[in-house]
Amino acid sequence: MKSVFAWHRPLMTVAALMVVSTIVCVVGLLVDQRQVLGVDTWLKPLKFSLSILLYSVTWAWLIAHLPRFRRLAHSAGTVIAVSLIVEQVAIVGAAAVGTTSHFNVSNGVSAAVWGIMAVSITVLYVGTFLTTIAVFFLRLPTASTTLAVRAGAAIAIVGMGLAYLMTGPTAAQLHDFQGIAGAHTVGLADGGPSLPLLGWSTVGGDLRIPHFVGMHALQLLPLFAIALGWLGRRWRAVADDRVRLRLVVVATVVYAAVVTLVTFQALAGQSIVHPDGVFLAAGWAILVGGVLAAAVVLALGMLAAARPRLHAGATA
Repeated sequence: MKSVFAWHRPLMTVAALMVVSTIVCVVGLLVDQRQVLGVDTWLKPLKFSLSILLYSVTWAWLIAHLPRFRRLAHSAGTVIAVSLIVEQVAIVGAAAVGTTSHFNVSNGVSAAVWGIMAVSITVLYVGTFLTTIAVFFLRLPTASTTLAVRAGAAIAIVGMGLAYLMTGPTAAQLHDFQGIAGAHTVGLADGGPSLPLLGWSTVGGDLRIPHFVGMHALQLLPLFAIALGWLGRRWRAVADDRVRLRLVVVATVVYAAVVTLVTFQALAGQSIVHPDGVFLAAGWAILVGGVLAAAVVLALGMLAAARPRLHAGATA
């Protein structure tokens, strides 16, 4: 059996480097009191360190278990690893000098760094797209986990692509150019009141939200399927993988709906913590619809689990 590090050595090397980067960023938060756009300088590279760590380990495991196109996926994974390192070096470097990394074209050096990042992000996306296609040939021990991985990868590639919504200059930037072309926040300048740690705007739309939520479907949906498998060994209602498969379908639909909702909410300039109107109604509809669908699946699962016992009692 392959060691964990041998899943995909370049990506696992990136993961190890991100552990080091995380420690550096935590120390930076403790000793460096500078802020960029009202946020602690080292918070952004810390978030990227953790996100890249999860991303690298997940794709390393997936590539190692592919039944087909493993060589192509391995090459794509190596390209992904290099792209991730380039991006993180730029982000950490910008933090070290106390400036922004993304969208910064205020001078020649910053523009060159942002240009390199833009190329690396595009290469990363293409590499991930190729590995996502390969994942659709992956078959895991159960249908529920197989679907969860495939659906998670598909939603994640959409979430990654949503980052491109942030790269165009806003109307305010075009009207009064200050060296920044692109923004996380819709309707307001970047910065201002935000959620702790996450940094998402609490007063305007924030395109980082659908990007983040979408990308991490790659981890959350498979973890949901794994949790169902664990629960199935203890609760007869979900012991049958067909029941777990239906629950994964429900979770996938709900997750995709949430990504869609938060995308349009951000584009409308509405804060994630103050939804109203159609977005509030849609959020409740997704929640209630998901709960009802899951309840129906579980009820049918409990009925199916009870039938053998009823049949055994009738024939005793």
